[in-house]
Amino acid sequence: MKKDIVLTGVGGQGAITIAVAIVEAAIKKGLNFRQSEVHGMSQRGGAVETHVRISDGAIHCEMIPRGRADILISVEPLEALRGINYLSEKGIVITAITPVKNIPDYPPIEHVFNMLAASGRKVYTVDAQAAALEAGNPKAQNIALTGAASAFIGIAPELLRESVARMFMKKGEAVVASNLKAFDLGKTRAVKLES
Repeated sequence: MKKDIVLTGVGGQGAITIAVAIVEAAIKKGLNFRQSEVHGMSQRGGAVETHVRISDGAIHCEMIPRGRADILISVEPLEALRGINYLSEKGIVITAITPVKNIPDYPPIEHVFNMLAASGRKVYTVDAQAAALEAGNPKAQNIALTGAASAFIGIAPELLRESVARMFMKKGEAVVASNLKAFDLGKTRAVKLES
Protein backbone atom coordinates (compact mmCIF):
# COMPACT_ATOMS: atom_id res chain seq x y z
CA MET A 1 0.00 0.00 0.00
CA LYS A 2 1.30 3.43 -0.94
CA LYS A 3 -0.42 6.79 -1.26
CA ASP A 4 1.11 10.12 -2.14
CA ILE A 5 -1.16 12.98 -1.12
CA VAL A 6 -0.77 16.70 -1.79
CA LEU A 7 -2.81 19.10 0.33
CA THR A 8 -3.40 22.69 -0.74
CA GLY A 9 -5.36 25.63 0.56
CA VAL A 10 -5.08 29.07 2.00
CA GLY A 11 -3.44 29.77 5.35
CA GLY A 12 -5.94 29.47 8.19
CA GLN A 13 -8.21 26.93 6.44
CA GLY A 14 -6.76 23.88 8.17
CA ALA A 15 -5.01 22.01 5.36
CA ILE A 16 -2.27 21.08 7.83
CA THR A 17 -4.89 19.66 10.21
CA ILE A 18 -6.00 17.30 7.43
CA ALA A 19 -2.38 16.18 7.04
CA VAL A 20 -2.09 15.53 10.78
CA ALA A 21 -5.28 13.44 10.77
CA ILE A 22 -3.96 11.32 7.89
CA VAL A 23 -0.54 10.85 9.51
CA GLU A 24 -2.06 9.88 12.88
CA ALA A 25 -4.34 7.32 11.20
CA ALA A 26 -1.38 5.95 9.22
CA ILE A 27 0.58 5.49 12.46
CA LYS A 28 -2.37 3.65 14.04
CA LYS A 29 -2.49 1.36 11.00
CA GLY A 30 1.25 0.69 11.32
CA LEU A 31 2.23 2.45 8.12
CA ASN A 32 5.34 4.47 7.44
CA PHE A 33 4.89 8.15 6.64
CA ARG A 34 6.71 11.27 5.58
CA GLN A 35 5.24 14.75 5.73
CA SER A 36 6.79 17.83 4.20
CA GLU A 37 6.99 21.21 5.79
CA VAL A 38 4.53 23.81 4.63
CA HIS A 39 5.51 25.42 1.34
CA GLY A 40 4.42 28.90 0.46
CA MET A 41 3.09 31.66 2.64
CA SER A 42 1.44 29.85 5.51
CA GLN A 43 0.15 32.95 7.25
CA ARG A 44 -3.58 33.55 7.13
CA GLY A 45 -4.56 34.26 3.53
CA GLY A 46 -1.42 32.94 1.80
CA ALA A 47 -1.18 29.79 -0.31
CA VAL A 48 -0.30 26.61 1.61
CA GLU A 49 0.95 23.28 0.28
CA THR A 50 2.05 20.16 2.13
CA HIS A 51 2.91 16.64 1.04
CA VAL A 52 2.00 13.45 2.90
CA ARG A 53 3.37 10.08 1.84
CA ILE A 54 2.12 6.89 3.50
CA SER A 55 3.26 3.37 2.72
CA ASP A 56 3.72 -0.10 4.15
CA GLY A 57 7.25 0.03 2.68
CA ALA A 58 10.17 2.41 3.01
CA ILE A 59 9.73 6.07 2.06
CA HIS A 60 12.95 7.84 1.20
CA CYS A 61 11.79 11.40 0.58
CA GLU A 62 8.95 13.53 1.89
CA MET A 63 8.53 15.50 -1.34
CA ILE A 64 6.22 14.18 -4.06
CA PRO A 65 7.52 14.77 -7.60
CA ARG A 66 5.19 16.52 -10.03
CA GLY A 67 3.02 14.04 -11.91
CA ARG A 68 3.25 11.37 -9.19
CA ALA A 69 0.60 12.16 -6.54
CA ASP A 70 -2.37 9.85 -6.11
CA ILE A 71 -4.63 12.38 -4.42
CA LEU A 72 -4.90 16.15 -4.25
CA ILE A 73 -7.03 17.41 -1.37
CA SER A 74 -7.72 21.13 -1.50
CA VAL A 75 -9.60 23.34 0.90
CA GLU A 76 -9.80 26.04 -1.81
CA PRO A 77 -10.69 25.50 -5.51
CA LEU A 78 -8.11 27.81 -7.13
CA GLU A 79 -5.41 26.16 -5.01
CA ALA A 80 -6.64 22.79 -6.34
CA LEU A 81 -6.11 24.09 -9.86
CA ARG A 82 -2.64 25.35 -8.94
CA GLY A 83 -1.73 21.94 -7.51
CA ILE A 84 -3.15 19.81 -10.32
CA ASN A 85 0.24 19.22 -11.94
CA TYR A 86 1.33 17.16 -8.91
CA LEU A 87 -1.22 14.49 -9.81
CA SER A 88 -0.54 11.41 -11.88
CA GLU A 89 -2.81 10.87 -14.87
CA LYS A 90 -4.95 8.57 -12.69
CA GLY A 91 -4.89 10.98 -9.74
CA ILE A 92 -7.99 12.14 -7.90
CA VAL A 93 -8.89 15.67 -6.82
CA ILE A 94 -11.13 16.32 -3.82
CA THR A 95 -11.80 20.03 -3.44
CA ALA A 96 -14.04 22.32 -1.47
CA ILE A 97 -16.25 24.52 -3.65
CA THR A 98 -16.08 27.75 -1.67
CA PRO A 99 -13.46 30.19 -2.95
CA VAL A 100 -11.28 32.36 -0.74
CA LYS A 101 -10.80 35.42 -2.91
CA ASN A 102 -7.45 36.46 -1.50
CA ILE A 103 -6.13 37.98 -4.72
CA PRO A 104 -7.58 40.92 -6.67
CA ASP A 105 -7.79 39.03 -9.98
CA TYR A 106 -9.39 35.83 -8.68
CA PRO A 107 -10.88 34.16 -11.79
CA PRO A 108 -14.59 33.38 -12.10
CA ILE A 109 -15.25 30.20 -10.08
CA GLU A 110 -16.95 28.56 -13.08
CA HIS A 111 -13.66 28.95 -15.00
CA VAL A 112 -11.75 27.27 -12.15
CA PHE A 113 -14.10 24.28 -12.15
CA ASN A 114 -14.07 24.06 -15.96
CA MET A 115 -10.26 23.93 -15.89
CA LEU A 116 -10.31 21.24 -13.19
CA ALA A 117 -12.81 19.21 -15.22
CA ALA A 118 -10.65 19.60 -18.34
CA SER A 119 -7.56 18.27 -16.51
CA GLY A 120 -8.44 14.66 -17.33
CA ARG A 121 -8.40 13.68 -13.65
CA LYS A 122 -11.33 12.50 -11.57
CA VAL A 123 -12.48 15.57 -9.69
CA TYR A 124 -14.82 15.48 -6.71
CA THR A 125 -16.26 18.67 -5.28
CA VAL A 126 -17.55 19.06 -1.74
CA ASP A 127 -19.67 21.81 -0.26
CA ALA A 128 -17.56 21.63 2.88
CA GLN A 129 -18.87 24.97 4.09
CA ALA A 130 -22.49 23.72 4.11
CA ALA A 131 -21.45 20.49 5.86
CA ALA A 132 -19.54 22.42 8.53
CA LEU A 133 -22.44 24.78 9.13
CA GLU A 134 -24.84 21.84 9.36
CA ALA A 135 -22.50 20.25 11.89
CA GLY A 136 -22.66 23.44 13.96
CA ASN A 137 -18.99 24.32 13.51
CA PRO A 138 -18.14 26.74 10.65
CA LYS A 139 -14.42 26.08 11.25
CA ALA A 140 -14.82 22.36 10.44
CA GLN A 141 -14.77 22.71 6.63
CA ASN A 142 -11.40 20.98 6.53
CA ILE A 143 -12.78 18.08 8.58
CA ALA A 144 -15.78 17.74 6.23
CA LEU A 145 -13.26 17.57 3.39
CA THR A 146 -11.30 14.90 5.30
CA GLY A 147 -14.49 12.86 5.53
CA ALA A 148 -15.07 13.23 1.78
CA ALA A 149 -11.48 12.15 1.05
CA SER A 150 -11.61 9.19 3.46
CA ALA A 151 -12.91 6.85 0.75
CA PHE A 152 -9.76 7.39 -1.34
CA ILE A 153 -6.88 7.53 1.16
CA GLY A 154 -6.43 3.77 1.70
CA ILE A 155 -6.91 3.92 5.46
CA ALA A 156 -10.19 2.84 7.05
CA PRO A 157 -12.43 5.90 7.49
CA GLU A 158 -12.94 4.81 11.13
CA LEU A 159 -9.21 5.33 11.81
CA LEU A 160 -9.34 8.80 10.26
CA ARG A 161 -12.45 9.59 12.31
CA GLU A 162 -10.66 8.47 15.49
CA SER A 163 -7.72 10.74 14.60
CA VAL A 164 -10.09 13.67 14.27
CA ALA A 165 -11.59 12.92 17.69
CA ARG A 166 -8.14 12.74 19.31
CA MET A 167 -7.00 16.01 17.73
CA PHE A 168 -9.88 17.95 19.27
CA MET A 169 -10.17 16.19 22.66
CA LYS A 170 -8.52 19.06 24.54
CA LYS A 171 -11.14 21.47 23.20
CA GLY A 172 -14.04 19.62 24.82
CA GLU A 173 -16.79 17.20 23.90
CA ALA A 174 -18.89 19.71 21.95
CA VAL A 175 -15.97 20.54 19.62
CA VAL A 176 -15.19 16.85 19.15
CA ALA A 177 -18.86 16.09 18.40
CA SER A 178 -19.21 18.90 15.85
CA ASN A 179 -16.02 17.88 14.06
CA LEU A 180 -17.09 14.23 13.93
CA LYS A 181 -20.46 15.29 12.54
CA ALA A 182 -18.68 17.38 9.89
CA PHE A 183 -16.51 14.35 9.02
CA ASP A 184 -19.58 12.11 8.69
CA LEU A 185 -21.47 14.67 6.59
CA GLY A 186 -18.43 15.14 4.35
CA LYS A 187 -18.36 11.41 3.61
CA THR A 188 -21.73 11.79 1.87
CA ARG A 189 -21.11 15.09 0.08
CA ALA A 190 -18.51 14.37 -2.61
CA VAL A 191 -19.94 15.03 -6.08
CA LYS A 192 -18.06 13.96 -9.21
CA LEU A 193 -17.40 16.91 -11.48
CA GLU A 194 -18.32 16.08 -15.06
CA SER A 195 -16.30 17.54 -17.93
